[in-house]
Amino acid sequence: MREPLISVGILSGKEIEFSFPETFISSGKLESTGAQKAVYKEGKIYWREKMYDELHFSPKQSDAAFFELKDVTIGINFHWERKEPQRFKGILKLIIEDEKLTAINIIPVEDYLTSVISSEMSATASLELLKAHAVISRSWLLNKIGEREKGENEELVKKNPENRELKAINNGDLKIEPDSKDHSSFSILHSSFIKWYDHEAHTHFDVCADDHCQRYQGITRASTIQAIEAVSSTRGEVLMYKDHICDARFSKCCGGALEEFQNCWENVKHPYLVGKRDDRTDYKLPDLTIEAEADQWIRTSPIAFCNTQDRNVLSQVLNNYDQETADFYRWKISYAQQELSELIHNRSGIDFGKIIDLIPIERGTSGRIVKLKIVGTLRTLIIGKELEIRRTLSTSHLYSSAFVIDKEGKEEIPSRFIFIGAGWGHGVGLCQIGAAVMGEKGYTYDEILSHYYPESIIEQQYH
Repeated sequence: MREPLISVGILSGKEIEFSFPETFISSGKLESTGAQKAVYKEGKIYWREKMYDELHFSPKQSDAAFFELKDVTIGINFHWERKEPQRFKGILKLIIEDEKLTAINIIPVEDYLTSVISSEMSATASLELLKAHAVISRSWLLNKIGEREKGENEELVKKNPENRELKAINNGDLKIEPDSKDHSSFSILHSSFIKWYDHEAHTHFDVCADDHCQRYQGITRASTIQAIEAVSSTRGEVLMYKDHICDARFSKCCGGALEEFQNCWENVKHPYLVGKRDDRTDYKLPDLTIEAEADQWIRTSPIAFCNTQDRNVLSQVLNNYDQETADFYRWKISYAQQELSELIHNRSGIDFGKIIDLIPIERGTSGRIVKLKIVGTLRTLIIGKELEIRRTLSTSHLYSSAFVIDKEGKEEIPSRFIFIGAGWGHGVGLCQIGAAVMGEKGYTYDEILSHYYPESIIEQQYH
């Protein structure tokens, strides 16, 4: 297997502004430098007074040449969402997608990874953490590419069952079981709405550049020698489980307990994405699927790698915008009745009336709520999975779905709801804060990976 080229979707819009500090050559052999602007017009890309179906721009000479995109949104739908100019090496591709233009960066995997581990966290983190993150980011990416290619090939095989060459591709280097494309269900009785969000939303490029996939910000944020070393020293290395590249998920802070894959996404159990304590002590993880156990766990502050307030560690792991979130291991937010009822109405599109109760119906191994019953004066509905719950109960994303609820008010309809929560993100796989602490404590990258992905092994796919 050779190092692949990947396509990363950066931004979309009716018009896209970009610039070339050095000479780039378009797919029409036109040389360009300086500020540029492409506009969606009559179903085409309008650029330099001509119409195109698609455009490619490649650097004329230097591999170090870069292009800049204006107004790239980072932190989409999160509390710190903002726009900024970003710079990228490699090829710029413009396509038409949903009556808008989409800018795509085509770049080798290893260059992509150097940016990812500098964008997902600070490039000043410990070398062992950066190496661990390089391996899991590479694993997740190649898993998704293999999954997508296998799905496309299987569709072609169905149309042409005699095509043995395609069958051989399906049995090649990347042996990935495809995810279900149906990510939501609404019961016949309209009593529940269960939905999860995954990578398959992208059809014209491999991955996007934001948290939906992995944060990728090109060369906008400087990579340190240590970040470059982390990628080069693990070149081609991925996590494997029984001949499959692992779907190596990760989040900011698990809250002391890891969640299992099937409680956040498709109902498939991965043996390397299991529930366990985020520590190396002999303390057993309580059964957090039991409400009483989850309540006690979330209201206390158990020992865990990610249970830290060490600003030196956090500054190594979190970029400046992530440090705006101060409390992540345990947190608290409060909603007045009117505020919560209006929020749920606006976020779900459903008028529940006044909110009477929020009742956890099912919890996962980390105490994260998988199914939540919303009881209102006008209707009752069970929602899930964890990200749908987080989106419904926040103007952006609730830090996690691992929370318990206190109610205030003596009447049947509470006047206030207080959420006491644990962790930041879905909690599946590597916990970035916990892994950072492990790196500071002297654990090697393979020890970090074996802690967060038990039963997996490291293999080198290409040199």
